[in-house]
Amino acid sequence: MTVTEPLLANGAVPKPVLAASNVTVRFGGLTALSNVDISIPAGALVGLVGPNGAGKTTLFGVMSGLLRPSAGRVELVGTDVTKASSETRARLGLARTFQQPELFPDLTVREHLVLAYRVRHCRSRLWKDVFTAGCLKRPDPAETERVDSLLELLSLSEVANQPTRVLPLGTSRLVEVGRALATAPAIVLLDEPSAGLDGHETERLSEALRRTVLREKVSLLLVEHDVGMVLSLSSQIYVLDFGSVIAQGPPAEIRENPQVRAAYLGDEDIAIATG
Repeated sequence: MTVTEPLLANGAVPKPVLAASNVTVRFGGLTALSNVDISIPAGALVGLVGPNGAGKTTLFGVMSGLLRPSAGRVELVGTDVTKASSETRARLGLARTFQQPELFPDLTVREHLVLAYRVRHCRSRLWKDVFTAGCLKRPDPAETERVDSLLELLSLSEVANQPTRVLPLGTSRLVEVGRALATAPAIVLLDEPSAGLDGHETERLSEALRRTVLREKVSLLLVEHDVGMVLSLSSQIYVLDFGSVIAQGPPAEIRENPQVRAAYLGDEDIAIATG
């Protein structure tokens, strides 16, 4: 089941939550991105794929604020954030996950979500929480309700009180997603979330992402090498090659695009992804 892009009451497509316009990135004499346009609507899951060296990581860095483009513009919830820091973008509603889960090994799953919730909703308590673990034992009702809801959404309730050091990789990825959602973001950037996962773990993650978009109405930008996963989840897909967008559209169009086949997917990969 592909998560479809929502429409407004009048049938119009909503304005993008995150958009890059004519983004170019140069490293010395190398052009890593060339006039890239990408737009992620509200409440949609958008995929970004391409071969190694296509520019996915560079574009991800530009969107998240880790890299400043040589030219072009980035907008987040209608605000020009081209020169804004990652911290500023986070305050405006952008969250992200990482290829390698960056979790605190001795904190429990629940404590990760509680801390993330307080980053957004009660920052004054954050330093006390970091240095005095006892503060984590006194949540308010709204916090408890929200954290419990996210644990249920991501099927993490049974491991809520386990330290993350004992979790398998697939579960750790879900904790990262939960931590991102606890900050009440408008959009989450997912950086290769299926890397290192087996088929069962990938399907579990995919189901969690489907539920997340449908129930949370949050936008997701999925950067992935797993083509089948992207095709099954995304309402729109962008394909990068040599720093340029060579195709964009719904999964059915991407599957049949001859330029995409030649540059990236190949006939065999298409058969696997559609089978």
